[in-house]
Amino acid sequence: MMATMKLGSKAEAFQLEGQTWRCLTELASDVIIEVGEMSFNLHKFPLLNRSGLLRKMISDFQGEDGKECVIQLHDIPGGAKAFELVAKFCYDIKIELNALNVVSLRCAAEQLRMTEDYVGGNLIMQTESFLNEVFSNWKDSIKALEACESVFPHAEELQIVSRCINSLASKACADPNLFSWPMAGQTTTTTKSPEGNIPWNGIAPVETPRSVIADWWYEDVAFLNLPLFKRLILAMEAKGMKPENIAGALMFYAKRFLPGLSRNLSFRDGTTRIGPGTTISAPSESDQRVFIEEIVDLLPLKKGVTSTKFLLGMLRTSMILRASSSCRENLERRIGAQLDEAALEDILIPNLGYSAETLYDVDCFQRILDHFMLMEQPSVVSSPGIIDERQILTASPLSTPITMVAKLVDGYLAEVAADVNLKPPKFMSLGTLIPDYARPLDDGIYRAIDIYLKSHPWLTESEREQLCRLMNCQKLSLEACTHAAQNERLPLRVIVQVLFFEQLRLRTSIASWFFVSDNVDNSQGSSGHLGQDKSSNIEIQADISREQEDDQHNADDMRSRVIELEKECMSMKQEIEKLGKPKSSWNIFSRKYGFRSKSESNSNSK
Repeated sequence: MMATMKLGSKAEAFQLEGQTWRCLTELASDVIIEVGEMSFNLHKFPLLNRSGLLRKMISDFQGEDGKECVIQLHDIPGGAKAFELVAKFCYDIKIELNALNVVSLRCAAEQLRMTEDYVGGNLIMQTESFLNEVFSNWKDSIKALEACESVFPHAEELQIVSRCINSLASKACADPNLFSWPMAGQTTTTTKSPEGNIPWNGIAPVETPRSVIADWWYEDVAFLNLPLFKRLILAMEAKGMKPENIAGALMFYAKRFLPGLSRNLSFRDGTTRIGPGTTISAPSESDQRVFIEEIVDLLPLKKGVTSTKFLLGMLRTSMILRASSSCRENLERRIGAQLDEAALEDILIPNLGYSAETLYDVDCFQRILDHFMLMEQPSVVSSPGIIDERQILTASPLSTPITMVAKLVDGYLAEVAADVNLKPPKFMSLGTLIPDYARPLDDGIYRAIDIYLKSHPWLTESEREQLCRLMNCQKLSLEACTHAAQNERLPLRVIVQVLFFEQLRLRTSIASWFFVSDNVDNSQGSSGHLGQDKSSNIEIQADISREQEDDQHNADDMRSRVIELEKECMSMKQEIEKLGKPKSSWNIFSRKYGFRSKSESNSNSK
């Protein structure tokens, strides 16, 4: 409930007639005070006893003979509403101070010089006393700070703004459970006796805070204008507010006033509803540009406290508003530092340039990725050799930042690959930024390459081969290998390479099966010398027999698959020779791994 303070003892004696206030007394008014469009027909004596400024102005006016005393106070803080309270105070008529009117009344009293030099308990002292009470309450301090906007220069000069901000910053940074000011989202509990009716100590139950969420103050400060909000955030930061809370308040504030960030805001008909019964005019594009640049500068530098989704939304909005290059660079750098937390749909930023060729802003994403790679300091990981198929199928990718970004990049490349205007160098420049060790599997980059080849059928054989160098054929899953072996869009050399590595993988698997089988035989032979009882030996023999049958069955499947692969490789080799490529990829891989063709063997034997 808002705090109030009552002044004066007399009943209401003012009456409004059109644009004129009259004091209903037996004496006729002898001075007219004009404030804006309003006129106040008053008496000199009550005003002379309270206001030094009015005393001087009335005294100066009396030097003009034959004229009615008319005083103009068009520049008084708070306007006619504030002067109405001042006039009633001078007549000792009952008025009520609250957090909404005390600021303008304090500023008006200062300008009218209503000090203790003229009478005790004058308006400056009364308003100052009530302001101290206002600053002790969170809600009242918020309302007083909002009221400072209408009389800002005067409130700033009297340091009312600074005192409001310091009061709010101290309360927001302190433990809210230690105080009793009202807070949004707070639940209460009451300590009672087991019977639930009579307090255990015989005293009326006192409600105490049970839990307070960290963002209890976000909504209250979100209605401040940007200069006041900025000063409040800086004051909170200076008093030790956690960066997480600073970032949370900034995100909440930005979503209220930037239409591109919040789906709940509607800027139709030039207004935006931001609270019950409250509307604001839709901000202009220039105002939004200034707003977003200020908010970005206020964001904490600590990594991870501002959500990546919010930063990407701010970046997209800054591009739409054509914010300063420093603002966009700041956002790109922040996003790059935590790119592993981004979602694919958020990094698909439309290209808004005047000469945009591609659908998405690939250059922007590449700059973000460059920032990530500069900040990422991974340990040197050697690229594996031939990967066993069982390792590929059973391995779970490590959730490290670089592996998560690699997956994100592969997904991004798959989305932009369908754009016919995306040139091969741009596509490859993104793919090559991710090191080989960052991809546990290369199925993602293979999918992106396949989509690109499908959308760009006019690429030359050389360009296709360069694109395919982005993937490591050794790190394709069995499903991807099967697809690649039948993919007519891939260069013939790449298809042969895929088949070759799959054959080597299967041979390695068969060798491991034989190794396991030999170990089982050895263990079976050694178990005969242990002197176990006959029943145990029979059970062991039965288990070993079943394992051997399973191993034999798997080995047979492997052999048949190897035979099929050898046939496919031979047919591919023949096709390559027909194309007039004597130094085919098959010959290169054969020499690399120690294999020779029949013709080479015969020539060497001669």
